[in-house]
Amino acid sequence: MSDLTYAEVSAKLQARWPEHKISPTLDRVRRLTELLGDPQKAYPVIHLTGTNGKTSTARMVDALLREANLRTGRFTSPHLESVRERITLDGEPISEERFVEAYAELEPYLDVVDAESEHPLSFFEVITGMAFAVFADAPVDVAILEVGLGGTWDSTNVADAAVSVITPIAVDHAHLLGGDPVTIAGEKAGIIKPGGTTVMAQQSLEVFEVLLRRAAEVGAQVAREGIEFGVISRSVAVGGQLISVKGLAGEYEDIFMPLHGEYQAHNAATALAAVEALLGATEQTEGRVTTELVQAGFAEVTSPGRMEVVRTSPTIIVDAAHNPHGAEATAATVSEAFAFQPLIGVLGCMKDKDVYGVLEAYEPIMETVVCTRNSFVQRSMPAEELGELAIEVFGEDRVLVRPNLVDAIDDAIRLAEENAIALGTGGVLITGSVITAGEARKLLVRRPKEKTS
Repeated sequence: MSDLTYAEVSAKLQARWPEHKISPTLDRVRRLTELLGDPQKAYPVIHLTGTNGKTSTARMVDALLREANLRTGRFTSPHLESVRERITLDGEPISEERFVEAYAELEPYLDVVDAESEHPLSFFEVITGMAFAVFADAPVDVAILEVGLGGTWDSTNVADAAVSVITPIAVDHAHLLGGDPVTIAGEKAGIIKPGGTTVMAQQSLEVFEVLLRRAAEVGAQVAREGIEFGVISRSVAVGGQLISVKGLAGEYEDIFMPLHGEYQAHNAATALAAVEALLGATEQTEGRVTTELVQAGFAEVTSPGRMEVVRTSPTIIVDAAHNPHGAEATAATVSEAFAFQPLIGVLGCMKDKDVYGVLEAYEPIMETVVCTRNSFVQRSMPAEELGELAIEVFGEDRVLVRPNLVDAIDDAIRLAEENAIALGTGGVLITGSVITAGEARKLLVRRPKEKTS
């Protein structure tokens, strides 16, 4: 039993090199995993990269594998509210006690690697090592790993995936990964491993060429959305959507998924193909991955902070979209699934993002945008600066600036209620970054108190 508290461990992690900076080496994390006995080799891995959709797709993969009676470990980032969300066993975040134990078990090895290295291990390298060790100790049948940033140099890439998944690639983290999708694809293609299978969501032709070239170089099998698998049909349903999907081993019809948006249907097709690829897309798979299993698995999928309705009267949606590609998908989903009149936006963005592009994506659907700021002052754009950009896109009469998130949400709710054309027609969309979404969730989601043992 460690003498450390959860708060102390969290502080120790946050004091390390931040995760939004990239270091083009795997030497430190590889040394750590060697000292730990290479726990990432103790289970098959499904590894996900891409610009948008990684976390939702990972959660879908997790749900399907658990429905197939497999024990899962899932590592995703960033978190919405608690860092424990990043490391889950059987779909649930590990406890604070287990989180502290995992860190305490690694701490002597962290000191060794720090002493040997020019730079100490980063926050993300340490928590990656914690996840690997927790999964090996569980033990899990399958680990689902989401890259933190990029692919080739991401610390999760010391794992050799049986299945690598590439969700749609667009421009994000341009200052680190490159300013165009083709350059970014070259970095993300680094997770494609020899002898594995690569499941590729729909991409531009140029991006496909980069990914296919990497797969050919290392001898990986390929499954492409729109060719080997894909969405056959989808329709809006109460509380989500009804989809039919062509998988690698057959077709699966009448699948209800309690998530909104066309992009989530494509995420579902990608997740299903990844699970089939892991289990082997053969006639034998058809007996294991049945329509009934897919229906049951997808019916239980949740994706917190992704087009999540957190309140009603008025309807308040929290969404973590933080780049133009994601914002365009969110805007299309809101227009398809809801009929808000008016929709009031609450926007809090990071200053290293294409904020202007995000604003342009939301301008057609938001009557007013309330510009605010999340608590991550090192990276978040000041509300006043965001407001100036918003005025360029929306016009001065459609922009409010409220630096405090609580005030911003209160004013957005008031505007949605006061300007609704009929009772219940007004809506609020809180978006712009994962941190903004997480902080809004913490304010708005009513949850039962956790039981203490």
